[in-house]
Amino acid sequence: MLETLKDIFLFDQESPLIFTQLFFWGFFAVVMAIYSVVYKNQAWRNTYLFFISVFFYYKTSGLFVLLLLIATLVNFTTGLAIFVVKEKWQRKSILTFAVVLNLTVLAYFKYAYFFTESFNAFFHTDYAVFNYFAQWSNTVAGTHFSLDHVLLPIGLSFYTFQKISYNIDIYRGELKPISNFLDFGFFVFFFPQLVAGPIVRATLFAPQLQKEYDLTKQEFGIAVFWILNGLLKKMVISDYLSVNFVDRIFSNPNAYTGFESVMACYAYSMQVYCDFSGYTDIAIGLSLLMGFRLTPNFNSPYKAQSTAEFWQRWHISLSTWLRDYLYIPIGGNKKGEVRTNFNLMITMLLGGLWHGASWNFVIWGGLNGLGLLFYRYWRRISPFKNDERVPVKIIAILITLTFITFTRIFFRADTMQIAFDMMNKIAFDMQWALAPQIVWSYRLVFGVMLIGYAVHWLPTSWKQTYRGWFVDSPVYAKAAVATVAVFIIYQALSSDLQPFIYFRF
Repeated sequence: MLETLKDIFLFDQESPLIFTQLFFWGFFAVVMAIYSVVYKNQAWRNTYLFFISVFFYYKTSGLFVLLLLIATLVNFTTGLAIFVVKEKWQRKSILTFAVVLNLTVLAYFKYAYFFTESFNAFFHTDYAVFNYFAQWSNTVAGTHFSLDHVLLPIGLSFYTFQKISYNIDIYRGELKPISNFLDFGFFVFFFPQLVAGPIVRATLFAPQLQKEYDLTKQEFGIAVFWILNGLLKKMVISDYLSVNFVDRIFSNPNAYTGFESVMACYAYSMQVYCDFSGYTDIAIGLSLLMGFRLTPNFNSPYKAQSTAEFWQRWHISLSTWLRDYLYIPIGGNKKGEVRTNFNLMITMLLGGLWHGASWNFVIWGGLNGLGLLFYRYWRRISPFKNDERVPVKIIAILITLTFITFTRIFFRADTMQIAFDMMNKIAFDMQWALAPQIVWSYRLVFGVMLIGYAVHWLPTSWKQTYRGWFVDSPVYAKAAVATVAVFIIYQALSSDLQPFIYFRF
């Protein structure tokens, strides 16, 4: 009995709480059961969901919950101060303090080792990183964290940007601060989107804090659809491709042919899409069941016909955040041709660095920046600019997908050497003669990948049709579809649950 209570209420470093665990769905069922009692009272509802979200983050990240609580209190205070003070220089000073503090915390936990390692390599020094937070945790709570590297709190990149935009929006006069700390804490901690986005803007979420609970029959159907859709994407497609193909190739590309490396790149593009958009689908569905609306984060990105269109469809909450809080403030496209190109590259380089503390991510961001610059000039002279022929569109989609896919060699590779090994295999060791044998050996993997791309490329009207059928179907039909979906998920379940890729960002 005692062990069961420990499993329920204490953080397990080896098994953090994620959407794909059976325990999470038991947790969510209990949450909704109690929610059905308190949801009509806004104050009780928000307070209840705040404490539930704090518990969820504790089960996900352990004592890092204290860091987020402190950061929440600080940003709640700075938001009120920016709104209250009248002098512009005072407001700007408080905003600067808030932004610098948030970025400093992000830099320490996410980039301390990276910056120290880069500094040592460049200046031939031998500085070492020491994790003071881990030392405190080990002393106070008896944990056993390593002290020679800094652990990354899950979701840090997401909720840091969320808090920064909150303060900036108040400074710009686009938002009034949330006056109740528990309401603000709920906004920051809201558990469906906390650890992997989408990055929620207070301008869209704060008004919902005071609205009465409202969920139509149609919205209930949509919520269930998105949850099932997300679970199928993650556990049937993404995890299967990861465990059975992608991870093997990227762990040691020299042991495989260039053809296998190429197919692993395309498989990874499908894997990372199904993983990340699957999380977002689940988050949107869970939020909607509780009466809160989150904005879409993906819009069929592999239908994009250019790199510019891809970034309008992929990780929309990050792309728009970088546009509104970085690209435009540093000048956007208002400072001339050279400055526009510079601003674009800086935005993409920092966007790459946001994803991870590695030169691989910086290179990946830079390559995407170059892709955007190339498209800026190509569209001016392209003979296909307004060409609506289907073959032209298909070719544009495939070229864009291929470019995005091969930039991800740096995104996925654990080291620079692995990225170079994979590119070397692709360039000089394709071994086309073995391709039929490889395809047959991995027929199930390629079949899953093909299904993933085929569904992704279905016309939007077709997707709306089957989504509408599910939403309008009677409860017993929804239950039958859910049962089949759970059965498929169970059959595809890997031996070890795969964490969401963006948890480490």
